[in-house]
Amino acid sequence: MAGAPRLFDRALAAQRAARASRAEPSILARTLAAELTARLALVRRRFRRVCLIATEPAAIAAELTAGGQVDEVEQRLPAAEDDLKLTAERHDAVFSVLDLHIVNDVPGALIQMRKTLKPDGLLMACLFAGDTLSELRQSWLAAETRVAGGVSPRVAPMADVRELGGLLQRAGLALPVADLDRMSVRYADPLALMREIKALGLSNLLHGRDRRMVSRRLLTAAVDHYRRNFSDPDGRVRASVEIAWLTGWAPHASQQQPLKPGSASARLADALRVEEKKL
Repeated sequence: MAGAPRLFDRALAAQRAARASRAEPSILARTLAAELTARLALVRRRFRRVCLIATEPAAIAAELTAGGQVDEVEQRLPAAEDDLKLTAERHDAVFSVLDLHIVNDVPGALIQMRKTLKPDGLLMACLFAGDTLSELRQSWLAAETRVAGGVSPRVAPMADVRELGGLLQRAGLALPVADLDRMSVRYADPLALMREIKALGLSNLLHGRDRRMVSRRLLTAAVDHYRRNFSDPDGRVRASVEIAWLTGWAPHASQQQPLKPGSASARLADALRVEEKKL
């Protein structure tokens, strides 16, 4: 919330999102829209009014409505500040697509999303996590250490999926689930990867980033390190991408509740067919 450290430049993120929303949908947006719709199909419920927060919301909203489970989609671009300005108990579902990994106060954002849900409403979010772009991070660190004798923040830190599951519970969401999609994407060279990151508006959004232009010497050193350490036999380079998917529900009395300690009606030893030994 107000006391969260300012790690990301949210104003810049909002500016880039507005620019991206006016362009043709990217392959990334279309892929995540299809995955979101497929995951939603497993829920087997219809949602009258949903809130969608995404860099490219139009393409994702179209996929959601085409899936037949969503009636009305309120589209929102990533906010320029921590206050999402969401109305309490307005939505049957909230979908956040590739925004939470650049939020300064993730627990606060999750709490705001939970509060805008009606009882038994669904929150589903996806974000970059884990080892995403770890090869690029290592290459920039190695290059700056060699060329400049120090380092500056260039690739944002990524959350661990186990931490994200805990944040869902901390936000007061019921039945929390967090899982991770891992993939390795290949490019002709490191520069092709950097160009795609820039085209998607995902290049350095850190508040403490170095505002100066990258020197040719530094860029060459980073590219050389990447090629030497992360190339396949055919000369193409690989980039790790991990996308965390989060699911949680606004609490409701109808939801399945955990049993109270000591309320079990059967012994574990009997189920396992072993002899129980007292400590």
